[in-house]
Amino acid sequence: MICVCVLGDADVEEVVAGEGGVLAGLGAGSVVAVHSTVHPDTCRRLGAAVRDRGAELIDAPVSGGGPAADQGRLLVMAGGPAAAVEFCRPVLAAFGDPVLHLGPLGSGQVAKLINNVLFTANLGTAASALALGQALGLGPGRLAEVISRGSAASFALDRIAAAGGTLEPMAARAGPLLGKDVALVAALADAAAVPAGAVLAAADAALELMGQGR
Repeated sequence: MICVCVLGDADVEEVVAGEGGVLAGLGAGSVVAVHSTVHPDTCRRLGAAVRDRGAELIDAPVSGGGPAADQGRLLVMAGGPAAAVEFCRPVLAAFGDPVLHLGPLGSGQVAKLINNVLFTANLGTAASALALGQALGLGPGRLAEVISRGSAASFALDRIAAAGGTLEPMAARAGPLLGKDVALVAALADAAAVPAGAVLAAADAALELMGQGR
């Protein structure tokens, strides 16, 4: 089993199919697991090349960040042949809980991208809510404490509260990554000729707050 966890599509392509990459030394019966968040078609295209070598590729992006990784409870969203996912499950379970098989190759990427676009949208709405509260006389820290115990609680709100109540501290680090993922979701929706709905508009607004476009 070969696990690939790099930044974007071009990086995955280089590591797997580039000169001296994984394909160059891949043995029959192996499985390549792509943990990066990339376009589903990247995994499908590389999957065909891997199958030509008598091996398999699964997409297995993860969510949860550093704390979840430390605790071995990353969410793993897997797509690909069931037998290949089961072959990898003992390794995936070493850092993931739960490990969910969602369907054919590319399914994990679709799920992760939709998760990320909703997270982006939630960041923007949470930051806007805290800013509104501050304008009305409520400190962002205290308001975040209240909301985190109410029906509007969210992971995004917790991240903003930990960053001091604004998106600014995370914009430089997370903004480009989230912009990449929102762009991928927009491309998927366009290719499928389906409306992305309010979540994409909210995600775009959040990126604008971070000074980041897609």
